[in-house]
Amino acid sequence: QVQLVESGGGLVQAGGSLRLSCAASGRTFVRDAMGWFRQAPGQEREFVAAITWGGGSTYYADSVKGRFTISRDNGKNTVYLQMNSLKPEDTAVYYCAARNTRGILTSLRYDYWGQGTQVTVST
Repeated sequence: QVQLVESGGGLVQAGGSLRLSCAASGRTFVRDAMGWFRQAPGQEREFVAAITWGGGSTYYADSVKGRFTISRDNGKNTVYLQMNSLKPEDTAVYYCAARNTRGILTSLRYDYWGQGTQVTVST
């Protein structure tokens, strides 16, 4: 059984920064990409950022470009999301996900999902 565990969420004031981490536990597995998604109350889950495991190519939602940075540490089986210049509209539960196959990285069709970590940005 593979588990993805997010950490680093919390409460921060607008303009502040947070760094989320997502670590795989249980066993290693082959993956094509990992991504971050978020879901605000009453909203659908949306794509935030993704990174290919082998090449490190990154992809971002327009709403976070220039503010968020996704990165990975292959040896630690960990992906990070550095979030700067946070806005109240960034408030959501953030989910880490991994997929084993090539595809549209902005879609929700990932193979593994974490439990989510709450990010709250106050005014």
